[in-house]
Parts: sequence; C-alpha cells; structure tokens
Amino acid sequence: QVQLVESGGGLVQAGDSLRLSCAASGRTVSGNAMGWFRQAPGKGREFIAAISRQGLSRYYADSVKGRFTISRDNAKNTIYLQMNSLKPEDTAVYYCAVSRRVYATTEPADFGSWGQGTQVTVSS
Repeated sequence: QVQLVESGGGLVQAGDSLRLSCAASGRTVSGNAMGWFRQAPGKGREFIAAISRQGLSRYYADSVKGRFTISRDNAKNTIYLQMNSLKPEDTAVYYCAVSRRVYATTEPADFGSWGQGTQVTVSS
C-alpha cells in the first residue's frame, strides 16, 4: 500500500508562487501516472494536472494551464506542482494521487490512492 504526503501549502498573496511536493512511500510509484486535484470549500474535487509515469505526457485543467507545472522525480518517489501567478480562486485543499494507469489521465476514477491534502490560501 502506498502512502502519499503532500507539503508546501500555505497562505500567499495573489501573484505569488508556491511549490507543492507529494512524497510517496511504501512502494515505488515510478510505474504509475500521478496527478494533482483540488477541492475548494463547498465544491467538488477538481482535476488540476496529471503526468505519465516517465513524465513524457502532462495534462492540465484549463483553469491552471500556463500557470501551473507538474513534474516528477522517480528517484525520489516524489511529484511536484509548481504554481505561479496564484489567484484567490486557486484557494483550496490540494491532493496528490496515484493513478492505476501508466499514461496520464484526468478521471478521478483512475486514481486509487490519495494523500491527505495541503491547504493553499491565496489572498487578494
């Protein structure tokens, strides 16, 4: 069973940047695609970004395209989400997840293991 721990969240101002990390333990995730999702208060879980097992394919939600970058370091069993030009509407709990697929997908149902989340709050 894999465990995921997100870190790097915090309170920032609009226009600032944050880098989220998601460290996996228990087993290697180098054979799995990975993803980031977020959930704002009163809203459902929203797909943000996904990356294939070797990092060759990446998908982004339209709302973050051009501002967020997903990456991974398989040697460290870790994925990252670089978030630039943050907006108040980016405020949410951010979750990383392990996909059952090797290729990047956007469907929450493809993801089988989830972290506990890290809070990102962007003030205006």
